[in-house]
Amino acid sequence: MDRRIRLRDIISMNAYWIGHSFMWNSLHPILLPVLMLSFTEEAKNTAYGLLTFGGLLIALFVQPLSGALSDLTRSRLGRRRPWVILGASLSSLWLFVIVLARRFWIVALGYSLLQLSSNIAHGPAQALIPDLVVQQQHGVSAGIKNLFEMLGVVLAASIIGHLMGSEQARPMSAVVLMVCMLAGAVVVTLVGVRETPTRAKAESPAPANPVGMHSLLRLDLRHQPAYSRLLLSRFLVLLGAYAVQSFALYYVRDVFGPEAPTRVVGGMMAAIGLSVAVTALPAGILSERWGRRPLSLFACAITALGLALLGLARDVSGLWRLGCLIGAGMGIFSSVNWAWATDLVPSAQAGKYLGLSNLATAGSAATSRLLGPGIDLLNARGPNAGYSALFVLATAVVLLGFVTTLRIPDGSAANRSGPARAWFTFGRQPIHPSHEERSP
Repeated sequence: MDRRIRLRDIISMNAYWIGHSFMWNSLHPILLPVLMLSFTEEAKNTAYGLLTFGGLLIALFVQPLSGALSDLTRSRLGRRRPWVILGASLSSLWLFVIVLARRFWIVALGYSLLQLSSNIAHGPAQALIPDLVVQQQHGVSAGIKNLFEMLGVVLAASIIGHLMGSEQARPMSAVVLMVCMLAGAVVVTLVGVRETPTRAKAESPAPANPVGMHSLLRLDLRHQPAYSRLLLSRFLVLLGAYAVQSFALYYVRDVFGPEAPTRVVGGMMAAIGLSVAVTALPAGILSERWGRRPLSLFACAITALGLALLGLARDVSGLWRLGCLIGAGMGIFSSVNWAWATDLVPSAQAGKYLGLSNLATAGSAATSRLLGPGIDLLNARGPNAGYSALFVLATAVVLLGFVTTLRIPDGSAANRSGPARAWFTFGRQPIHPSHEERSP
């Protein structure tokens, strides 16, 4: 039975990602690099890279665990929402710890706890799409998710970039805005999503054996070869993008020397975010008609081209143009790749499998941070040699992602039961189709 849901329900379940994206895209590219400059100048890339690497290792473990635990959660609020409430509430506390810290170790502690709490919410939240949306709407749902994430990027770049780029930076005001944005987005999702209470009767079969840590995190990739290749492709493409994004502020500051590098990077982030936002939703919709693989390959190609040309930019306007090209590629890739992932994960274990996709997402982000010491080392040996090597490496790994994508079977066309234009309905249909009615 085809149970398409309303557009407003898809919007509600994805509203959380605006606040989540605003928080992390304020912290990672803008607020945290500025805070690092108060502790070190010469080894800024190293300090920032190693700090965020440690935090992302926490995310790598916590997100799949919280997703797996949410698969088994029984509550009046459903399986996912209790975890979203807990994680978002704790995240607000640790943001204040980071901004008030006067010692590097306190910043590191607050950042680690923020990664812990944020990923407690992240793993369960991303399982809402496979829980509540039929496969024929995965493309548009993933497109809206990525559109909202990019709106968070644009807002973070415009607002936090301005606050931190003024003559007198205002980190406390930035954190207050981050907390308010996160809280507002969480409320919309909690109110708008109507999960079926799992208190009385489990929505999915209970495990036959006692659940231990090994069974919670076990991922049988032998029987999921397409999903394992999808994770590898996602890791490689995101590694190329994160490698450049992570050190963008220091690159602009060292190479172009603008008066307000934070504002410049904020403006570039806004332009890139708009490019992603423009392409994210159409890509998700078109992937229902054209298939996931062709659009993913196209996205990899134009992203690699933009990264390859970055080292040739001679002014900030050139960076902006190339950034928009990269943003368009990443917008297409992110939407289509996530729709593809929701197609492939087992329905009853969506929280665990999508949480384990963080092996690619947070794993690529963490790996990119390890490039910091190498950048500092090469920069010491030659003017900006580290940044040039960064662009070459980023291009190479995205091209490897292109090759990996060629080997992933595209079954999206075979699973469509209607035309691509039927993205959603306006009727008063419930948002909680049963697992028996959904494609496995």
